[in-house]
Amino acid sequence: MEPWKRASLVSATTKQEAEGRISESGSSPESWTWVEGCVWTEAMLAALGNGVKGGKWFSLMDKVYAPKTLAAAWQRVQANAGACGVDQMSVGIFAANSQRYLTELSQAIRSGSYEPQAIRRVTIAKAGGGERPLGIPTVKDRIAQTALKLVLEPVFEREFLDSSYGFRPQRGCKDALREVQKLLNAGRVWVVDADLKSYFDTISHEMLMEKLKRRIADGKVLHLIERYLQQEIVAQLSHWVPTMGSPQGAVISPLLANVYLHDLDQEMANAGYKMVRYADDFVVLCESQEQAQAALARVTEWVQVHQLTLHPDKTHNGNCMERGQGFDFLGYRFEAGHRNIRRKSINAFRDKVRALTRRNCGQSLKYLVDRLNPMLKGWLGYFKHAKGGIFANLDGFVRRRLRSILCKHNKLGYYHRSKAISQRWPKTYFANLGLFTLYEARAAASQPRCGNSQMESRMRENRTYGSEGGVI
Repeated sequence: MEPWKRASLVSATTKQEAEGRISESGSSPESWTWVEGCVWTEAMLAALGNGVKGGKWFSLMDKVYAPKTLAAAWQRVQANAGACGVDQMSVGIFAANSQRYLTELSQAIRSGSYEPQAIRRVTIAKAGGGERPLGIPTVKDRIAQTALKLVLEPVFEREFLDSSYGFRPQRGCKDALREVQKLLNAGRVWVVDADLKSYFDTISHEMLMEKLKRRIADGKVLHLIERYLQQEIVAQLSHWVPTMGSPQGAVISPLLANVYLHDLDQEMANAGYKMVRYADDFVVLCESQEQAQAALARVTEWVQVHQLTLHPDKTHNGNCMERGQGFDFLGYRFEAGHRNIRRKSINAFRDKVRALTRRNCGQSLKYLVDRLNPMLKGWLGYFKHAKGGIFANLDGFVRRRLRSILCKHNKLGYYHRSKAISQRWPKTYFANLGLFTLYEARAAASQPRCGNSQMESRMRENRTYGSEGGVI
């Protein structure tokens, strides 16, 4: 085993002891087994638990450029793959000479000669229309940022609150959704649904650096972060240096985004509000209309002070038990006592299916089914708690797309409401090909918890929504 791999294996006993000390200090994380052992040694974990002098961490840069840290960072970058940056060096090309490149990177960071290259900006389609800018750093910069994140993340995780779920270790969307449902069940149905307009592009560099300086006193680390914030951006024939924001797509951006909004988490918690935040998407769940209005006023004031903007058309408060007053959160629509899949998520699902089932693709149906199944299973895994009727509807949509391809292969005209087409290739035809069925998988997963009346209701939903007609 390579030396850096051996160094990364922190013993379970060491971590358990450190977790005990951290727990005693009142920190929110329940487990610290996720930290990178080659960086966070027993001594550092002890300091994390006991606190450091003045609450600030010094001399962290040597941990960033340490060969074992960069090697661990490279493993993560390699696993994530990703596109080339402005230098056109792919992950595969880097892998061919990784040891030499990592050594050069370590020496450059250590000597202070390391300079991040420009970020290549592309745009990706948003589910609800429009485009989202995405920054792609070079492979070498992604490794350096990952190493920096491995060093800094535990410092800030120690103080992040339980109300924050986005881009954090051992936390995710489902945890946030469970907390929202728990608060709704407790009667907190007056909800402030807040949307920060272009959040990642409008973060104040000056304010962010001030927040980082509360915990980081290593000038070299702070200078490196500033250089990342001021990386030149290249988009087709134009290029510029940003004066605000943190690029979406940069490895370090999610951590910096959470650092920036941590004060909002703290302020709302200190005022007694129940807020659930996933990155820049958050809701405040209140017991009354007056409390919701006061919460929105407090959020508005904090946002203005921190040079951010609430989206005027996407921010509101209301009683989500009333029709028309619900709210969207992490792909779901909460309204009138139901948790449905929001329309944007359904449209995004249809777009993904269309992209995989183009009529002129020329692939066999078995090949297409094998490509569809992982996406269908993952989608159901996330949305299985939604109201049931939509699943049979989407199954019908998938089959219609596949029948359209079969008609193309067989030189037949396709009319989506034609019974002859459905009879020629019925549901059993696709079942024999192994096509994953959303409705049946969801019904099977929930069957042990359902009584006969509930199962009969599900069967009625299938008959009602299972028609093979509809938009393709």
